[in-house]
Amino acid sequence: MRQHGPVSSAPTGRPQPTTAARTPPGAGRPEQEYSPDPRRWQALAICLVAGFMSLLDVSIVNVALPSIQQGLGAGENALSWVVSGYALALGLLLVPAGRLGDARGRRPSFEVGLGLFTLASIACGFAPTATLLIVARLVQGVAGGVLTPQISGLIQSLFRGHERAKAFGLFGATVGISTAIGPLLGGGIISLFGAHSGWRYVFFVNVPIGLVALPLARKLIPHHPRMNPDAQDLDPIGVLLLGAAVTCLILPLIEQQNWHSPDRLLLYPAALVLLTTFLYWERHYRRHGHEPVVDFSLFVRRSYTLGTGVGLLYFAGFTGVFFIYTQFLQDGLGYSALHAGLALTPFALGSGAAAVLGGRIVTRYGRPLVAGGLLLVIIGLAATYLVTGAVHGSAVGPAAAGPLLVAGLGSGLVITPNVTITLTEVPVHRAGIAGGVLQTGQRIGSAAGIAATGSVFYGALAGHGQPDWALAFRHGLLVITLFVALALALALIDVLIGPGPSRRRETARADAGATAR
Repeated sequence: MRQHGPVSSAPTGRPQPTTAARTPPGAGRPEQEYSPDPRRWQALAICLVAGFMSLLDVSIVNVALPSIQQGLGAGENALSWVVSGYALALGLLLVPAGRLGDARGRRPSFEVGLGLFTLASIACGFAPTATLLIVARLVQGVAGGVLTPQISGLIQSLFRGHERAKAFGLFGATVGISTAIGPLLGGGIISLFGAHSGWRYVFFVNVPIGLVALPLARKLIPHHPRMNPDAQDLDPIGVLLLGAAVTCLILPLIEQQNWHSPDRLLLYPAALVLLTTFLYWERHYRRHGHEPVVDFSLFVRRSYTLGTGVGLLYFAGFTGVFFIYTQFLQDGLGYSALHAGLALTPFALGSGAAAVLGGRIVTRYGRPLVAGGLLLVIIGLAATYLVTGAVHGSAVGPAAAGPLLVAGLGSGLVITPNVTITLTEVPVHRAGIAGGVLQTGQRIGSAAGIAATGSVFYGALAGHGQPDWALAFRHGLLVITLFVALALALALIDVLIGPGPSRRRETARADAGATAR
């Protein structure tokens, strides 16, 4: 069968075991034996709907916090945990859930995550107290952590070549739109149902989506029960060590505004000790003939290592934009939740449109496309910095729409192409764990970026008798731009070194496929 894409399921130059006799089509078999599933695009649609729902909850709740405070009488610490508890639980589950999907099949893991997410959304909406809302949000984060890595794993197994890049493009558009449209949708729901109980419908909106997507997932998503026959042992000790290390790393970052004790800093050396122990255990586990929870041979591939770093640094930057911009508009300029969401819409539109385009052309341009997108983001952020310094009052939102559109266009050319390039050389039967590690890095980056940006933002506010919200926002924007610039430096390293032999052959195949079509 003729190849139509730049994707290889195994590194070249190394003998690979024959798995066709014991694995289903598209599940760890060599790329030349790939047989496209006729329902793959319908299956992708279900994945994107579920992904949109889980990612939406990362941003939609931010504008609902004042409504939750009014409806439940929740304090600042409780409100912080409504947001950070979800992020923490999601981050903890990404790697083990990716491994579970690789080992036992991705559709069952997808269904469990989707079903649990729907039930947790119901529990959030009916929560009578802030404490029960926090518990339900933790469960919702666990469900999102189970669900999310299955999506990238399913794209890897269902598609090849240009089709895979196109599928990742659609997923990237989903990521960009769901992240940026959350404040707009949340503001609209609260305006419709009122500040006292509108927050409940922010969670209820997930329920009909989940109820429709669940039966369609069982019907349309193929089930391969043994994606990776060598990974049936789920390495529980490794999972626990990694989970504890991620907790110690993320918790002090997301709690820095509420946890002022110096004891918080002790979690960082604890994270280092736990990560060292985890690495030792994984080596020991492999030497005794078992499959560790993280396959460190993934990092032998330069595209995967640098791409994971680019993702971590970029998410540290761009997620901070929403965090400080919504506060600047609502608390500093008196925007309503709906108007603050509208002000972010240009970024969402630019990101969604460029993500689809990026998915179509990434196989031709490769990492330079990511570098170009990062440069465009920096230009958009710099223009936003200048605009917010020159324009005052309620006119800031309309004036910043153009620069944010430019930054959004750049963002769309970063997220999707980076994921596609990063996972290009990952074997299909390792796609779940590879996606889980990549997304865990993005969650850690988001937590670290928001902590750093928030620290500078709040520090600038506290440094003046009369809070200067515009100045604080611009200071935070400098931190965000620094993270994006560091991501650009990593991307340029990959560009300057150039593709390895296997990637040159993949690019040649992609060009040949494009010419044939």
